[in-house]
Order: sequence, then C-alpha cells, then structure tokens
Amino acid sequence: MSARGRHRRRRRGRALRAVLTGAALGLTAAATMISASQATVGSDPGGLKPLTSASDLGQLQVRETLEPQQSLDRLASAMGRPVGVDAVLKSADHTLRDAADCTTDEKAALPVEPAATRAYCWDSGDAADPGWTPRSVTTSGDADEDGWWGSNRVILSGWSANTRGLARVAFVNAADPARLTYTWALLAVPTDGGRDYRGLASTVSGMVWYQDKLLVTTTGGTRDALYVYDMNRIQRTTVTASAVGRVREGWSAAGYRYVLPAVGSYRLSGDKSAVRPVGLSLDRSTVPDSLVASGAKRLWRYPFSRDPARTGLLATDSAGRAVPEEAYATKVTGVGGVLASGSSWYLGGAAGEQSGHGSLWRQDAKDAKATECGADETHQCWSAQTGSLSYWQETGEVWSVSGRMLFALPLNSIDSSLG
Repeated sequence: MSARGRHRRRRRGRALRAVLTGAALGLTAAATMISASQATVGSDPGGLKPLTSASDLGQLQVRETLEPQQSLDRLASAMGRPVGVDAVLKSADHTLRDAADCTTDEKAALPVEPAATRAYCWDSGDAADPGWTPRSVTTSGDADEDGWWGSNRVILSGWSANTRGLARVAFVNAADPARLTYTWALLAVPTDGGRDYRGLASTVSGMVWYQDKLLVTTTGGTRDALYVYDMNRIQRTTVTASAVGRVREGWSAAGYRYVLPAVGSYRLSGDKSAVRPVGLSLDRSTVPDSLVASGAKRLWRYPFSRDPARTGLLATDSAGRAVPEEAYATKVTGVGGVLASGSSWYLGGAAGEQSGHGSLWRQDAKDAKATECGADETHQCWSAQTGSLSYWQETGEVWSVSGRMLFALPLNSIDSSLG
C-alpha cells in the first residue's frame, strides 16, 4: 500500500473516530443488572505464573504444514480466478440491526460493566437460526495497523454449525457505522491435491486476520490446532446446493456464494497433553507483532514471521515449528477471549451459573483486577458468553461477540472499569 493512500485513510479514520465517539449508545440500561441475590464474587486469581520449562513450552509448540502451491493452483484453475475482499463486500446481502432494533433477549448478552458503546444484532433470519452460533471476531484493524483493507473497513465474524460440523465467516462492510451489511463465505479444506474440498468441521472459537492471512482455531479429532486462509484466495461457487465441494453441476459450499480453501495449518507437536488454542488475538506491542493464544488455563504468544515471502504466517524454526516466545499459567476459570498489550493480559472468564454473565480480568505477573457491578460488587459483569476479543488500534475499540450480539467499546473504558 502506498504511503499517500495510507495517509488518506488515516485522515478518514480520524474523521470516523469522531463520528463513533459522538455516537455512543449508552447501552448500560439495555443490559440486565445482576442482583446481589444472584451473584457471588469470584476468587482472586492473583498474578500470572511464567512458564519457562522445556516441557511446558513443548506442549505449546505447533508445526507448520502448507498446502502445495500446485494444489491451490489446480483448485483455482477449476473454480475460476479467486476474488478479493472488495468483491465479497460489494455483494453483501444481509444487514445488521442496530441495538435499538434488537430484542430484549438479544441485548441481555451484552456486558453490564463496562457498557458497549456500539452494538448490533444479525439480521432476523440469521439471528433466529439455532443451527449456527457466532464464536469469534477480527477486523481490518488487525489486518493493517491503519485499520483499512484497501479502501474498505471490515469486520469478520466466525460462526460454527451446531449440527452440521461446518464453519463460516461473515464479511461485514463497516464503512458506515450506521449501516453494517454482510455476506457469508464457507471455510473449507482442499482435498485430493486440490481437485475437491471439504468443509472445515470445527468450532471456530478464535480468529485473527493478519496481513493477507486469516488464522482460525480448530477442534475435533485431528492434530490441527490452527488453519490458515489467504484473503486473496476467496473462490466463487457455481452451485447453490447444500453439498460442499465438487458436484456434477460445478462447485458448491452449502448454499453460500463464496468459499475460502485453507492454504495451510499448524499442528500440535506435543504429546496427548498438548494444549489446543481456544482464544486468539493480535498484539502489536511486541516486536515483531505476535499471535496471542489462550487455552487450558495457559496464555502464550507466537511471533509472526518477518520474511516478506511469508506474510501473515508465524515465525518458524528450521524444523517448521512455531515456538512460543513467552507463556503463562492463569487461574482465571474458563478463559475464552484474550487480549495482550505489553505485560497486561485481558481475559474473558466463564459465565456464572446463575447470572449468565462472565467476568473480565486484566492480569499481569503481579496481580489481577476484574470489572465489578451490582450491590455486592460481583465480578460477573462481562458478556453472557466468553466471546473472542479483538482490538482495533486505529479507533481504540475492542470488538467482541456474545449470543447474537456484535459489539464494541473503547479499551480505555475497560481499563477505567478495572481501576
């Protein structure tokens, strides 16, 4: 991207930030406060415990496997020339509803403290479909530090099928904060040397769009911990059938117009006790930028590669292994969403059995602090589910998903609520 184009986008970004600052929704009233009779104050998890032993770090290593270029080219040749993010956004056929148009039940998933300043719910058809659940979020603020992808501002939300074992991504056009539109792309994995593909049978609990790559978590019966997608290799389908892959009439992706075939994966290299990442986010406070991960009461980060030929991929050693540059143990229960900046880690904790709301902690090597709300200052103040966290540096906002709500709030409001 040219310096001139980047500066133009930054000026546009400053103007947009001014709009967003004046458009705070005051959603505290929309979120249901938790009564003292319902909630209990969670125990203090204390500071993070650094993990430095070879055994601990070995359980967090992953090995990179890239799809052969021949396979990717074969698939693109058969399906047609890949399209980019701009083409997908221009075909957006769904509209997110503003918080004022969301139901009380939908808004109950929002944080109590600190309150969201922007919130949206998905269109009525997607919101009412029990077969799919939104799990993760990342933005063009992760992809590029100026917040733009070409001429677009974009939010991506990963959804997982509860019954079919599929995963899809909502491509949200965020150019106009008063009207967010979106469309879908199915996540897939090439098979038979690029002659076909299958759906990604996984719960996508975390995702990060960095440079031209999208990294997503994966679960299931394989050793794959992360899958990698190329945002310049989005394929159009030719058939709107329920099947996934090559069919007699052409190419299908469970009825969606777009499909992303994986270009690689990162596989667990430890033994059966190896930790699988659940939450993901990007941290630009490190040099180089790093991929932050959470899972099984562990927090760790992998540095991204500085090699221009490996944009968006993790740094690997001579054996193709991505090795954590630091790792910690945490006592926060049920960590889902995770953010890191410097020595501070922000963690979304498990929801309380009675309140239905989760906790939000900021933890470092010395101590931990949580948001508090209610008459008894309970910690159960965060969103109903521990959805992923994504920091948009250019706007200063943290984005997350909970229930059927997509929402944002300033990072400084989180820090203020933590004291």
